[in-house]
Amino acid sequence: MSVGALTHPNHISKPMDIMWHANCYKQFSSAIFFPSTKRTRFRAMSKKRAAFAEIVCCKFSAAVDVEKPAAATMLELTALVTVRKSQKKIINVMDMMLHWFDNHVLDRHNQEGVVLKLVSTETESNRMSPKRSDEARLVWTKNLKMGSDQKSVYEVKFMVDPKFGMPGAITVSNGYENEFYLESVNIEGVVDFPCNSWVQPQKVMSVQRIFFSSKAYLPGETPEGLKELRELELRQLRGDGRGLRIPSDRIYNYDTYNDIGNPDKGIEFVRPTLGGNKNPHPRRYENMESPVNESTTIYVPRDEEFEEAKQEALEVGKLKGILRHIIPTVTTIVRDSKFFKGYSDINGLYSESSLLENKKRKMKLPLAKIFTKVQENLKFDPPKLISRDTSSCLRDDEFGRQVAGINPLSIERLTVFPPVSKLDSSIYGSQESALEEEHLIGHLDGMSVQQALEENKLFILDYHDMFLPFLNQINTLDDRKAYGTRTILFLTSLGTLKPIAIELSLPPTNSGSASNKQVLTPPVDATAYWLWQLGKAHVCSNDAGVHQLIHHWLRVHACMEPLIIAAHRHLSVMHPIYKLLKPHMRYTLKVNALARQELINAGGIIESNFTPGKYSMEFSCAAYREWWRFDLEGLPADLIRRGVAIPDPTQPHGLRLLIEDYPYATDGLLIWSAIERLVQTYVNYYYSDASVVQSDTELHAWYHESINLGHADLSHASWWPKLSTPNDLIAILTTIIWITTAQHAALNFGQYPYGGYVPTRPPHMRRLVPNQHDDPDEYANFIREPQQYFLSSLPSFFEATKYMAVIDIISAHSSDEEYIGERKDLLSTWSADTEIVEAFYRFSMEMKKIEKDIEGRNGDSNLRNRCGAGVSPYELLMPSSEPGVTCRGVPNSITI
Repeated sequence: MSVGALTHPNHISKPMDIMWHANCYKQFSSAIFFPSTKRTRFRAMSKKRAAFAEIVCCKFSAAVDVEKPAAATMLELTALVTVRKSQKKIINVMDMMLHWFDNHVLDRHNQEGVVLKLVSTETESNRMSPKRSDEARLVWTKNLKMGSDQKSVYEVKFMVDPKFGMPGAITVSNGYENEFYLESVNIEGVVDFPCNSWVQPQKVMSVQRIFFSSKAYLPGETPEGLKELRELELRQLRGDGRGLRIPSDRIYNYDTYNDIGNPDKGIEFVRPTLGGNKNPHPRRYENMESPVNESTTIYVPRDEEFEEAKQEALEVGKLKGILRHIIPTVTTIVRDSKFFKGYSDINGLYSESSLLENKKRKMKLPLAKIFTKVQENLKFDPPKLISRDTSSCLRDDEFGRQVAGINPLSIERLTVFPPVSKLDSSIYGSQESALEEEHLIGHLDGMSVQQALEENKLFILDYHDMFLPFLNQINTLDDRKAYGTRTILFLTSLGTLKPIAIELSLPPTNSGSASNKQVLTPPVDATAYWLWQLGKAHVCSNDAGVHQLIHHWLRVHACMEPLIIAAHRHLSVMHPIYKLLKPHMRYTLKVNALARQELINAGGIIESNFTPGKYSMEFSCAAYREWWRFDLEGLPADLIRRGVAIPDPTQPHGLRLLIEDYPYATDGLLIWSAIERLVQTYVNYYYSDASVVQSDTELHAWYHESINLGHADLSHASWWPKLSTPNDLIAILTTIIWITTAQHAALNFGQYPYGGYVPTRPPHMRRLVPNQHDDPDEYANFIREPQQYFLSSLPSFFEATKYMAVIDIISAHSSDEEYIGERKDLLSTWSADTEIVEAFYRFSMEMKKIEKDIEGRNGDSNLRNRCGAGVSPYELLMPSSEPGVTCRGVPNSITI
């Protein structure tokens, strides 16, 4: 799969000392929900603007008085230019001098400066080139006002011919040494240009920046005066495929994920290309690349970089994560042991337990108090959704709830018992499961297995086929031991899921031998209790790996990236579909670039923490090649594929859930349906019938390239949805918006709240479940000290805190998050399209209603998976959130 921008950057040699602030907040910022007074005010404003636009248009079209000199016939148009300055503090005298020099001296002596030209929607009568105004210059020292949010407004005068027509675009050239952030340009209160982008110095950009008016045009409806610029901008964004990228570039291009490893360091650091060959072998890795420089930032187009607030939050999180390693490092040195000695070691990582201990100690020494205070600030907040009882093991009821918690995408309805493997039996042993009816019969409330199957009471977490092909490799790694697991769950009369059997499988020891399988069932004595806890821990470890490497990284981050790249390459900013998708593409390319550099790279965080280790990318490759399908990524299709729902036109969302109290599905369907209604209104507004869809060249170029270049390895698949009718487009866009908003939120923002207590969800295990027949001595150690055996099976002290620090960072919202239902560019982007604005208002109000519905469900005592004593509410699909780790909030895009 070719996903990503060019990976070999070439930094600008001279650092830029004075920076303007990149901020995607739009000029018309508002709350996530829109009150009726604002809607009334908007309608009045729209009528006034429309009337004024008609007057101005007539004014532009007035006949020229031939009696007057040519200069007197020119019209003057006033523009208000809004620039947002950097929020960075000026930290020294030199910075102050440079800041003053740039803003004052350069304006007096620089003959280039910032030059703007207005472009008409019409062309010159004697040639096809667009009409342009005279040059206008932006003078930094003559700002009209400067707000507390560092927003400055400047006045610029354009001189145009009376027959100029309506302004449709603005070109901007920056003659200064530094880039600046242009937020918007407004022409006499009539025409808006929502720029919201950096403007780089002309010295590092070979072309001018082009900004189009807010009006949306399909390609065939583009005014004559804008056609040339529309095509020019797309050519600029695509580039020519040559040369090295520098940070100021705005070029979107593809490159394969072939630089995750580092072959220059040796065969141990070779990693496959995501989506690459089946059964890869190191000798086939001729196209593998090492990073140009491991400290070099991977290129992303300039407009995709994080803004200041986002970057600062990330840096603070990283620093805090580094400091949190102090405690486990010191503890490991002092004790000469890297493993947990007892649950007190684990509980001591969290702030609340430390505070209790400190109160008991009543320390008197000032130095000790200071050390304790510093130590306390480095503690982790207790995960909100995990109840830590005296045993600190995962209870069965909590295990059942977690199946639909942070990883709600693996649970399937069991249709055949015993389950059957699809792997090649000549390589991986018998396809038959070791599970038998006698393992289940005592846990089915009097039902037979067949009756439970027929009544849709049995469900399964099946990780057997995913893990078994990799287990021989994984289990040779240091401190890694894993099984391919199958877990059978029974749907109780209360609507909860109860684990009733766990199958642990290892590959056959030699060709032709039987697979090594054992079955665990709920405990009847102390020994069985600890074996059952170890079995559940191995299941959770499998689940954590599948969640991170397949459902989260692959299905959301990686598989959406090609569609985002293609959108920038082929959909003009004037295209209505680009305008719809724009907030759902924010930050994703930058997030994925950071992941390639720090998370999924060889030796990175994922390999260091999760079960597959150095085989993590091969694990993802196999899932992409054999299992991923875009047509089944929408919520209803995914629920039906897994058998947890069946089509039912009598139900509100067209399907019936077989697990009625399935919080992810019930809450998700509310958001899915709201997205679908919004997209349906939007698409039908611009595409009246199939012929309009079929004639849209940009739309088809985007979709064709997303498949054939972005997902080249699967481009031949017959399941790709067609794009011929408005309904086809509605289905495709709804799926994309769902994945980038609610799907990602459900998979990402609960990672620390659900997984921050390592004993209940270990990212990997270090020991297999003891077996009396295979290793009597190991089994004897287990019998003697079962709790210590369990703790020694978990990640080490240092591994646990590193993992906790990472998921704490990636579970947090930044202060500049933009949530679903929020369009800060709404009025400036669709000012003339009342129907579209109304549709977004309705969507925003639906998000508010959904939030209240979820609150009501979390207080319903009949819903045992989200309400009850010690039961955590399910809030991952709550639309709004505050900054930080809140375990709620649905951002507009994949922002972390």
